[in-house]
Parts: sequence; C-alpha cells; structure tokens
Amino acid sequence: MILVTGATGNIGSALLKELHARGAGPLRGLTRDAARAVFPQGVETVEGDFAEPALLKGVRSLFLVSRLGPDGDILEAARREGVEHVVLVSSLTVQTHPHLGPADENLAVEQLLRESGIAWTILRPTQFASNALMWAASIRNRKTVRAPYAGTALPTIHPADIASVARVALTEPGHHGRTYALTGPEPITARQQVEAIAAALGREVPFAEISRQQAHPQMAAVFGAAAADAVLDVTGGDVNPELLMVRDTVSQVTGVPARPFRQWASENADAFR
Repeated sequence: MILVTGATGNIGSALLKELHARGAGPLRGLTRDAARAVFPQGVETVEGDFAEPALLKGVRSLFLVSRLGPDGDILEAARREGVEHVVLVSSLTVQTHPHLGPADENLAVEQLLRESGIAWTILRPTQFASNALMWAASIRNRKTVRAPYAGTALPTIHPADIASVARVALTEPGHHGRTYALTGPEPITARQQVEAIAAALGREVPFAEISRQQAHPQMAAVFGAAAADAVLDVTGGDVNPELLMVRDTVSQVTGVPARPFRQWASENADAFR
C-alpha cells in the first residue's frame, strides 16, 4: 500500500494518477476534504489527518507533505506501523537559502526523517509553476498582473514533474537515501510566465512590474510578514547561482525531459479564463 498525503494538491493529485496508471498496487489518498477529491477508480480515499488510527495500517510507502501535523509524531507513527520508505517533499531553499525561516523548518523535517530509522528519499523542488495561480483572479477579471522582480528568471518546475520523480522513487529501486534537487528545464521570468499564459488564452494580459515594498503587503496578508520576506528574497531579492541553476535531475530520474512552463500554462488555461 502506498499512502499519498496532500492527495488533492498539485503534486499529490498528479502522483496518484501516475501511480494508478502504472498499476502501482493498492493506493490510499489522504485529504482534508473528501468532497473535493476526484481520485482514480480504486484509490481508497481517507478524510482527516494522522490522528486517524487506521490511516497507516498496511502502508509500506508514504509520500509525505510536511506540516500536516507534528512531523516527528507522524514519522514515529509510520515507523511503528511498519512503513518502510518515505518520500518527503522539502524545498531547494534548504541548500540555496538555509538562513531563511521556511528553509530552516524544511531542514528540520528532513533531519527528523533521516533519524527516523525509515528508508527515505528527499525531494527539493524549486519554485512551482502553479504559483502563477496567484494571478488567476486578476487575469480572469482582465486586470493588470503586478509582480516584483519581473526580470529575474528562475527554473520553475511543473508540479507533475515532482510527482513523476516521486513515483519513480516510490516504486523503483535505487532511490533510498537520495536527495534530489529538482528544477524545470529553463529559466523563466514572471513577465515571461504571464506571456505564456496570455498565449494559452489567445489574448493579451497586461503586466506591470512593482517594487518589493509594493508587493509586500498583499503577500504578507497571505503568508505572514516574515514568510512574505522570504518569498520575496527567493523570487528576486536575494538570488544566487545555486538558486538560478537549471538541473537535469527530472530527466535523469524519470527518463523524460522536464516540462516547460508553457506546457503548464496550456494545461491550466481554464483557471485563468
């Protein structure tokens, strides 16, 4: 049995589809809202959290999105129930910006996993293509998209590529004890992302660059002030060569090239209509 947490999220939903399509065996998806869950036929749906005593029964492999609860307790419960392998989604900022609070939190969860006694694989993706959904309301309402650091190009990754790497790590040998830094196939700026969305929609989408100071209040309303500062640092305010580097890890692990942002934009165009 493979348990996928965050099963209705951008990575988890894609992972369940891949695992099901490849006949990966019994699958269980954890969601906080079963009414929203549209899983492949035969996937067991579990609503709730790790407080449910039956959640880990029979599970041998776990795809873990952290902070669903106390991570140490979750890993201890997994060890106790005989989970043999955990694939954890962390963040590339653990190695590019270890001084930032969110990166330090991710590193702490990684360390808990390494010390758990369970075989592990750690995925460290960079910025998600799906972060562009924060512009969806503006684009649907035909307003100008406003973003800082319009000229900073990051190797944004399609969430389905994270899912593909997770699927390989969960179902194929040779990935225990490995840490994978994951990026998309090319750097892309915020302005270019909006242009790709506009091309997918077949209409113009106006874009304007704003300052960090202008961007901070609305980000703080969503993430909190400290986290907003961290996001602004890693999206342009404090970039470094390690953050900007394009890696071929996706193709090395899966045998398939990483998907470009324009593919994500095309697949998700309806969210912006």
